Amino acid sequence: MFERDFNGERLREGRIYRGFTITDLADELEVSKQMISKYENGKATPTFEALMKMTNVLNFPKEYFYEKPVKVKVGSTYFRSLLSTGKKEREMQYDRVKYISIIRSMLEEYVEFPELDLPSFSEEELNDVEYVAKKLRNYWGLDDKPIKNIVRLLEKKGFVLAALNIKKRTIDAFGSNQEVNGKSYYTIVLGNKKSFYRRQFDVAHELGHKILHDNNLDLDDLSREEFKQIEQEANDFAAAFLLPKEGFIKDVSMHPNNLNYYKQLKKKWCVSIGAMVMRAYKLKVLSRGTYDYMQRMISKNGWRKQEPLDEIKLLKEPIAMVQAVELLIENDYIGKNEFLHKLSHDYGLSLHRAEVEELIGLEDGYLHQTIDEQPENIISLKQIRQINDKTS
Repeated sequence: MFERDFNGERLREGRIYRGFTITDLADELEVSKQMISKYENGKATPTFEALMKMTNVLNFPKEYFYEKPVKVKVGSTYFRSLLSTGKKEREMQYDRVKYISIIRSMLEEYVEFPELDLPSFSEEELNDVEYVAKKLRNYWGLDDKPIKNIVRLLEKKGFVLAALNIKKRTIDAFGSNQEVNGKSYYTIVLGNKKSFYRRQFDVAHELGHKILHDNNLDLDDLSREEFKQIEQEANDFAAAFLLPKEGFIKDVSMHPNNLNYYKQLKKKWCVSIGAMVMRAYKLKVLSRGTYDYMQRMISKNGWRKQEPLDEIKLLKEPIAMVQAVELLIENDYIGKNEFLHKLSHDYGLSLHRAEVEELIGLEDGYLHQTIDEQPENIISLKQIRQINDKTS
């Protein structure tokens, strides 16, 4: 897939990936904005010196700028904080999730991942979020049981999950529909690290978007009110999915007005106290007056930022692609260099080792080639003195 012609579209992609405007990159390369535009539109080719600066500034291998990657069809991408997240910050993430899907597609040449496993829903059913959540629970055999680790659950059901260090603090998580080589994926990217319990809700929220909303919905065309509506629907789904109506009512009704009791429920249901109080109110277990009072107490206790148990329970990270890479490399199905070469040659995606490690969630330095250990010596050199005695 390596081509000799400079790929201006790839320059644009890499620039946006790193969060550079045309002006930013022009300043770094010490050229005009017009020249950057010419590079990106294929009307000019950078000199060798400009190319070297480009690779350093954007931190991509030089091959990256000459490749044509495999086609990835991108559907709707749902950001939980769309209203407070600028277009620039959102665009920075689009290619990250695209690259994750490409790596997943390559790994599937070697490894059997679970296929995406979702029931079908009629248009009429999708209007009833409570019913949709219950149907999905039954389909997956969850019944009224708590979901102890939704990250692992969704990986087992064929979703692609990744955890990235996203500098923009407003991006909690987002989900994106992707199609690579004719196969559809739904990738959920976990952003800034919250507590285990809040992450549970974030993931369930993105699952709700996948089920409830049109894969080809253009979010930029939605009004502020329409966007708020689909966000509320995803929130309602997450609450209903994590806290099934019958099972949760049975538990919460014992001491619905006691916030200390919700600490115990939090251990069982693995959902934040704030989400459980909201769910109890919507299920009419709490009156409006009691709900308002409990919300004031949550604020007074400082639980908006951190709740009890948040500092104890460790975050659960995605493991499916990490396991796949380690399985291949540790069993010598593919070497570390070969892995990166195949990604470049067959999929048109040359990335530095550290970049791939971050996208997949591998331990830092895992893909760096190590020098083979020297074999145990069977022979040794004779002492110089013995050699000299024989030759004298």
